[in-house]
Amino acid sequence: MGHNPTAIILTGLLIGLAIPALPRAAAAASFDCDRADLAADEKVICDTRTLNDADVKMVTTFDLLAGLMAMGNRDKMHEDQSAWLKRRQACGEDVDCIRAAYDERLKQLDEAYESLNRPL
Repeated sequence: MGHNPTAIILTGLLIGLAIPALPRAAAAASFDCDRADLAADEKVICDTRTLNDADVKMVTTFDLLAGLMAMGNRDKMHEDQSAWLKRRQACGEDVDCIRAAYDERLKQLDEAYESLNRPL
């Protein structure tokens, strides 16, 4: 049985047109993955789906929690976030180190949420 050359060419064209339309596998929430000057840790996060997902969860949790905190606590939380970011950046391209940094920060944010004063 022969193959239809026109169908093969059309299929190839459709695939070629569809690939650029697919969303980038990892577009992290806290920074632009398309920036030319990405740091080593940011490149790894953009290229590693599980790290990208952790980044999205961390920044979303951080933003929601910051909105629930009193001003003094919010300032402390921002200071902690800056210190954490420096630790994550020190990981460079080490996926395991970056993953551990996210695990640590998400645990801290969860603990901060649990300690919030809430009305009964």
